Amino acid sequence: MSVIWITCLLFAVFGVLLFLGCPISVSIVISSIVTALSSLSWDQITFITMQKMHSGIESFSLLAVPLFILAGNIMNNGGIAKRLVNFAKLFCGRIPGSLAQANVLGNMLFGALSGSSVAAASAMGGSIYPIQEEEGYDPAFASAVNIASAPTGLLIPPTSAFIVYSTVAGGVSISALFMAGYIPGILMGLAVMVVAFLYAKKHNYPTSGHTPMAEALKITLDAIPSLLLIVIVIGGIVGGIFTATEGAAICVLYCLILSIFYKTIDLKSFMQILLNSACTSGVILFLISASSAMSFVMAYSGIPAAISQGLMSISSNKYVILLLMNLILLVVGMFMDITPAILIFTPIFLPIAQSFGMSDIQFGVMLVFNMCLGNITPPVGSVLFVGCGISKISIEQVTKRLIPYFAVLILVLFAVTYIPALSMGLPTLMGLV
Repeated sequence: MSVIWITCLLFAVFGVLLFLGCPISVSIVISSIVTALSSLSWDQITFITMQKMHSGIESFSLLAVPLFILAGNIMNNGGIAKRLVNFAKLFCGRIPGSLAQANVLGNMLFGALSGSSVAAASAMGGSIYPIQEEEGYDPAFASAVNIASAPTGLLIPPTSAFIVYSTVAGGVSISALFMAGYIPGILMGLAVMVVAFLYAKKHNYPTSGHTPMAEALKITLDAIPSLLLIVIVIGGIVGGIFTATEGAAICVLYCLILSIFYKTIDLKSFMQILLNSACTSGVILFLISASSAMSFVMAYSGIPAAISQGLMSISSNKYVILLLMNLILLVVGMFMDITPAILIFTPIFLPIAQSFGMSDIQFGVMLVFNMCLGNITPPVGSVLFVGCGISKISIEQVTKRLIPYFAVLILVLFAVTYIPALSMGLPTLMGLV
């Protein structure tokens, strides 16, 4: 069977299973086995599939993923979000639509701490949306701001997305990836703030006014323990004091101590947090395990090389190829969550990007940025559903308000794609590459 038919078979079976409502991890395994039957015996397939699924998660680095998930869940229930919202409002009080601006800044801070766009949208939206409603903000606008800015936490470290990518890409430096995500993540947040400012200015949204010095000092002191987490974890990882996995464990311990100190967590709620974290971790790790089997089948069948040749046959211009890759990833992000997308498309597109001289670090940032946009677009955008659920606004209403944000974020994505310094500047400056 030719590579083209094998490629069509793999993605056809995968697509049909998803359409029928089969869980994505199960769809990956079944489509991989069906495709492998074209060239291997049943005994070989079952043995190799189990072996690859086991070895795919037999990694010390991947232990950071469930730990960061646990840390994010503790933060989401530990009173940290409210303190960060208050801290963010200090910087946005005199800007039109100051609550919307505080929402964006809060998402950047909380996302950087939790590494989860869904947690950020839930925590920040839940804390600030009722206040926006009282002050007469358009509910669809308020929801759109929260949704558009929540994915910044997938780029601003620490983030498990880069840890997953590092594993799939063959051990790319996690420290370098973390540093590479800062500028694109901040640019993403600033782009949302600019659009929100223009809308608020046009509709005469109020400012929060000046905060008295004594109150500002109290709010800052309340927020410092939470903000120190970024310094401790990122500083320790980049400084080589501990690994990303050890940093994740320290993050869990620090968040737990902080939540106990704030008296916002008890034994019952902590047990529920552990249960939720275990369920989420199980789903993600099974996805990674299943995708390892698919990666083997694709490599064995020559699918990445065939797709590469197909793209190269369209054009040999690297700018055109990178544009096509972004368009494909944007469409993929609309239907697929970030973890399986990273696992499936990294082996396909990374060799193409490297052939044009793009660093594996820059490609990782570009890939995650695309998936950030997928998080806020229908029909499968997880952040979109969470944000709409908090405000109780229909997806159709919010999607209209999201269009200007999406347009601006696309421009930032292209800047990250075509200007290497935006992602490579900090890692190079710090001697990580």
